[in-house]
Amino acid sequence: MPGLYGFDAYSPGEVARRVENVGVAKARLPLLQTALLGVLAGAFIGLGALVFTLVASDATLGFAASRLLGGLCFSLGLILVSVAGAELFTGNNLLAMAWADRRITSFELLRNWAVVCIANFAGAAGLAVLVWLSGHAAMNAGAVGDTAVRIAAAKAALPWHQAFFLGVLCNVLVCMAVWMAMAARSVADKVLAIVFPITAFVAAGFEHSIANMYFIPLGMLLVESGAVATPAANAPGCAGLFGNLAPVIAGNLVGGSVLVALVYHLIYRKAAPSSELPQPPR
Repeated sequence: MPGLYGFDAYSPGEVARRVENVGVAKARLPLLQTALLGVLAGAFIGLGALVFTLVASDATLGFAASRLLGGLCFSLGLILVSVAGAELFTGNNLLAMAWADRRITSFELLRNWAVVCIANFAGAAGLAVLVWLSGHAAMNAGAVGDTAVRIAAAKAALPWHQAFFLGVLCNVLVCMAVWMAMAARSVADKVLAIVFPITAFVAAGFEHSIANMYFIPLGMLLVESGAVATPAANAPGCAGLFGNLAPVIAGNLVGGSVLVALVYHLIYRKAAPSSELPQPPR
């Protein structure tokens, strides 16, 4: 009897209504609470990126093994966001569902996205500063720092159109992970729902704007401080940072809000009212 023991998941229609209800609540959080939760989310995603870099610095791993194991470790970030509670810009692209149903205004939607995105940057870049100050980059005989700079430089050098479409693909998977986590009835269910889509997007090399808010500032700090020697032409800089973030943020918005939230809105817009849905166990 799966229903009795809580192993069943919410149906897709119920998930649609839950996502919409959560979107309304998120859009109306007090400004300070939204900002602080956004800082936490940026730091959480940065922690996932930190462990990914550690895995990627191991030259003994094959290409596929390194990407898959790194992606699995990167899942830590969204698990922390989902289970511990935080406000993540890419996941909050699902608020478009509540907006499409006219339950939140355009101002509420855009305010949430702007505040959360800026706060995510503060959390991710702040973690990068702490990691730089800690000397973490010296691990594995300096290979961790070298890998961090290579990752940052590669992201900063992406052509805008490539960064945009990599961002679209990334946030389809991220928002599907959040969507499936909303079907969960336990922490274990949430973790399992998150791991596979996140591992897939990282292994495939897609672009996550909030992760890049950690990767590129860390690379810049390591180069500017001389902790890692790299040719000036290959060093990430402020132009590369914002040249990456602008198209990746735009791509993430399209992938999450259009290809996931609005598509599911069209499918489930006549879903049962929330009062008719079973409530989650307390």
